[in-house]
Amino acid sequence: MMLKLFLPPLNSLAIKRLLVIQSIYGDNVFILEEHMGLRSLKIHIHLEGCGEKIVKAKFNSSNVVGAKSEASDDFSYSFKVQHLPPIVLTCLLPKSYPSHLPPYFTLSVQWLHPARISDLCGQLDSLWKEQEGQEVMYQWAEWLQNFSLSYVGFDKEIILGPYGIENTGDRRAISGCVSPDVDVPIIRSYNEDKLHENFLKGLHECSICLSEHAGIDFVRLPCKHFYCWKCMETYSNMHISDATITKLQCPEAKCGGMVPPALLKRLLGDEGYERWESLMLQKTLESMSDVAYCPRCETPCIEDEEQHAQCSKCFFSFCTLCRERRHVGIACMTPEIKLRVLQERQSSSQLDHEQKRREREMINELLSLKEIMRDAKQCPSCKMAISRTEGCNKIVCENCGQYFCYRCNSAISGYDHFRDGACELFPQETIREWEERVNVRQVLGQVHAQLFADRGLPCPNCRQFNAKVRKFV
Repeated sequence: MMLKLFLPPLNSLAIKRLLVIQSIYGDNVFILEEHMGLRSLKIHIHLEGCGEKIVKAKFNSSNVVGAKSEASDDFSYSFKVQHLPPIVLTCLLPKSYPSHLPPYFTLSVQWLHPARISDLCGQLDSLWKEQEGQEVMYQWAEWLQNFSLSYVGFDKEIILGPYGIENTGDRRAISGCVSPDVDVPIIRSYNEDKLHENFLKGLHECSICLSEHAGIDFVRLPCKHFYCWKCMETYSNMHISDATITKLQCPEAKCGGMVPPALLKRLLGDEGYERWESLMLQKTLESMSDVAYCPRCETPCIEDEEQHAQCSKCFFSFCTLCRERRHVGIACMTPEIKLRVLQERQSSSQLDHEQKRREREMINELLSLKEIMRDAKQCPSCKMAISRTEGCNKIVCENCGQYFCYRCNSAISGYDHFRDGACELFPQETIREWEERVNVRQVLGQVHAQLFADRGLPCPNCRQFNAKVRKFV
């Protein structure tokens, strides 16, 4: 609670009672000077002990100015909170308080309907009547903090609204609710701020290093998972060094939550963040099917419908299929023909050293392309070429993280594709190779056992049989 007070003269009985309130609430109480002979009091009552509540709001056309009430696109929205914006109790203390008159008060709640606030005002009047002539502010604050929600029927869930109804109840009831579009963000924002504040005050265990640290030493991600700053910094820099930025997500298994760029900048520093931006730009361009790189200066260019592009840096106009000068009306040379022509030109003595070097690089590139086209498959998501060396037909793209079937090149998520479809998880040739390797090891083991059965001794550490080759003990 936060108290804001205007006090009577120091020799009155009222100030002693206010000092008692100050001693109960400690630093949350603020006592100020007397104001125009009257004493005023404002209490922010935080419903800390309310536990987890479900807040429900109904969005409909009546919340929109100028909309017709008969619209049928209504829908409800619900969310959970642990903290609600405070109830504000403002009191003006008459000089005859508490002997004859109760405090004049108003009750303000940002998210509560005026009719329900009016019910709370009536209950405060009842509390005064029960103990008339006694100090009542403390009892009011405690009752509002502990019993106000249950009194208005919000034991487990809170229903916002109804909206658009004029307040005809108690004039002391002040409601700040306007519409779900306004109230829901306010409640959610307040809840997040309080949760973060409490998190910073506590001690928590990092699920990576399993060490306990104060909340201020942790990084909290939007997905609600948290890790100590040192582990998160090491984790982020590792992915930047390995250029695996698509995997720079929440470290929690099967979460995949993003790490905000503002947080990455703090974790990586200026130099690391610039590398992250460069890698992100490169990955984005590689995932775009209409982007080609200039053969001369490697500047990204936009490909037109005729597979032509013009570099914006060196103005070279080229064919995006064969990466040669633009040739309108003439078919491109196939990689095989182009490779043969370049290999024949390498034996010519008319080419200078630099020209030969460039053409050798092009030959190596074409040989690589030929091998890729023979064995590799394109990722169905980012079109990255991927070659399988061994293992099953379920492949994950290292560039974008997409799972796909290596046999039919279809994007998949689990193993259902191999249960229901015509594709098999393990190719028959892979199974045969595995069985051959196992059989070879078994045969070698049998031969080894026969050779050393009579004149071999087992190693005392790993039990491997070894032959005695010399006459040493």
